[in-house]
Amino acid sequence: MSGDEIQLTLPADDAFHHVAHLVLGGLAARLNISVESLEDLELALDALLERAQTDDGVTLRVRVLDGELRTVVGPFASVRSELEQGDADALNLSRILGAVCDSVEISDRDGSEWVELPKRVQTTNGPAA
Repeated sequence: MSGDEIQLTLPADDAFHHVAHLVLGGLAARLNISVESLEDLELALDALLERAQTDDGVTLRVRVLDGELRTVVGPFASVRSELEQGDADALNLSRILGAVCDSVEISDRDGSEWVELPKRVQTTNGPAA
């Protein structure tokens, strides 16, 4: 499966974060993504959703490419400064995202910051757990 994309816009309220988990879980089941890869994506997503500070909500876009998921989350007011601050030993946003994703890319769109998280995913041979 290549080039499929899911886009979801949620209120920034914590009560709606579980909806993003349901969407990722459904995608993981459909693509037979391993539980470990799914948990990594959920951890990265939670770390970002906690920082959403907009009344317009937060948008999650997941694009499925061959063996890779590209997750884009935004908009954020100042996530770049948080990613650049702190030391390497602190449990900060940069360390969390760096541990569970292949890279972290920030882009500026319409005066806001968007975070792109490419992640090579492992698939299981049988039905996803």
